[in-house]
Formats: sequence, C-alpha cells, structure tokens
Amino acid sequence: MNHITIQPDRQTLIEMYRKMSLLKQNDEQARAAILSGRVPMIYYSPRGQEVIPAAVSVNLGPEDYICTIYRGIHDMLAKGVPLKELWAELAGKADGTCKGKGGPMHITHPASGAMVTTGIVGSSMPIANGLALASQIRNDRRVTVAYFGDAASNIGAFHESLNMAAVWKLPVVFVCQNNRYGEHTRYEKATAAARISDRAAGYQMPGVTVDGNDPLAMYAVAREAIDRARAGHGPTLIEAMTFRFYGHVFGDADAYMDKAEKAAAMEADPVPRFRTWLIEQGHASEADLSKIDELYASEIREAIDLAIAAPFPDLSELNKDVWAEVAAKESR
Repeated sequence: MNHITIQPDRQTLIEMYRKMSLLKQNDEQARAAILSGRVPMIYYSPRGQEVIPAAVSVNLGPEDYICTIYRGIHDMLAKGVPLKELWAELAGKADGTCKGKGGPMHITHPASGAMVTTGIVGSSMPIANGLALASQIRNDRRVTVAYFGDAASNIGAFHESLNMAAVWKLPVVFVCQNNRYGEHTRYEKATAAARISDRAAGYQMPGVTVDGNDPLAMYAVAREAIDRARAGHGPTLIEAMTFRFYGHVFGDADAYMDKAEKAAAMEADPVPRFRTWLIEQGHASEADLSKIDELYASEIREAIDLAIAAPFPDLSELNKDVWAEVAAKESR
C-alpha cells in the first residue's frame, strides 16, 4: 500500500480532532456518570483508541455503513450517531436509538450508517459482508467497515468473512482494533500469529499493520483501503495497533495488565498529543481547539441530563420488535 504519500488537508485534520475530542470527553463523562450513580449501566471504555474510528470515519460519507461490537461506542459516535439518542439508549430510555430496549451492547442507528452493534464476538464481520454484498448488487458505491478486536480474529467468522469478501471482491474494510488484550488475556497468550494483518495473505487481500494512535498514518491507511473498496477492487484488512487505558469492562480492576506498559501508553495519550501537534504545526490555535472541547463538553452534559430525565419504555413495548407484526386483515 502506498499510504505514505496520502496526507489529509487542514479541514480534515480539524475534523479528526473534533471526533477525537468528542470520543475522549464522552468516555470521561460516562465514567463519571457511572461512578456518581447517575446512570447505572454496563460500560466498555474505549479510552485510548479514539484515533482509529476518527481517522476512518473522516474517509466515509453519511451513506457508508459500519458494523461494530459492544466495545464500540467510539465507533458509533465517530460515524455520527447523535449524542442525545445514544445516551437515552445507554440509560434504557424510550427516546433511545432502540427505544431503550437495546442498551449499551446493541446501539443501532441506520440513519447515520451505524447499522448494527453486536454483543457476539466476531459477528460484525459476516453482517458487514451482507451489507457490502447488497451495495455491490445495487452498485451504490457504499463502503462498509467492520470493526472488531484482536481476539475476534481467532473466531471462525473472521476467516469465513475474509474468504467470502475476497472471493466476491466485496466493498468492505476489516478494521481490527488491536488493543493488545482479548478481554482479560494478553494477545500473545491466545494468538499464534505475530500480526493479525499477516492473515490477509491467506485470502489474497492486502493486509497492513499501522500505528492506530498516529492520526496521519491511520488516516492514510484507511483512505487507501476505503478508496480501493469503493472502486470495486475488494476488501482490505487493517490491523490498527493501540492500547486500552482501562479494563475490558468498567469496574474491571485490570490486574492482568502490565502496570508499566499501561502507564507508558497513558503518558503517550494520542488525543492531547495530536492537539499539541495541530497547534505547533499552525493548523489550529489553542482558542480554536478549546472552543471545540467546550462545545462537546456542553453537548455531552446536556445529552446525559436529558437521558436521565427521559421516560422508560412503556410496558406495551415489551413484545414489540420481538416477533413479526402482521397487520390484521380487514373483515369483509
């Protein structure tokens, strides 16, 4: 891949920072809301992984699709899932993206292209293939991105999906967010391959490992893979190396994580590092970026407050969206 020569313009750089700021602050406020008892919910922190969906999503249009997993709240927000509807769903309220019945593990918002969030490890990929096949048949030039973690590459659905996508040259991009841990297990203890991207060779598709905490590198790799898919040349496997700052699920003591490795990763936090770089390179001023930060801080607070005040689903919703509803025939 010739991604070294692909550089984002100033507007795209700022848009990447917007998304990264949103994702970072949303996570911080989410953890605070849980600790304060305001929003009781299961939560999977993506802190430290903001660059990946931000850099991917600036290369996608509103019409493009993503499929993600229960640890993918950053993927959803980067693609454009509205804060108010997302938070209402997190809180299990009727105003949520799934009427409060999906919860944190099943947020879905087709209007923004977030087609499904799945709680089944590895299942984002075959679903993404189905969406990509539909796009191929319709010739609508949509691209589908399947997000998943490193442990999902050991699931049969990973191999089946890559093979099918390669055989049919589907317009899909497989993005592995390798945060070095599959739940509570270090990568090398459960995966024989030195790099997830090496597995692409078995399916005759491009595979690339990239620093997922480097916005420029991540942007370039995503841009080339998405352009390739949109042009009808088939799938790409991207392994984006990153590090999650917290345990698998919020409340997990993460005793299995190397303390020095974690401290070093947090010290190299990609969001403030990119912020500093934008200012030093003259792409934005401190005032410009502070305005972005303040705007999102306010919008997130408002979304949380509205979610807490919103009503729970009515009991009449209990059996809706569970079975097919057949309209009664008019009596003759």
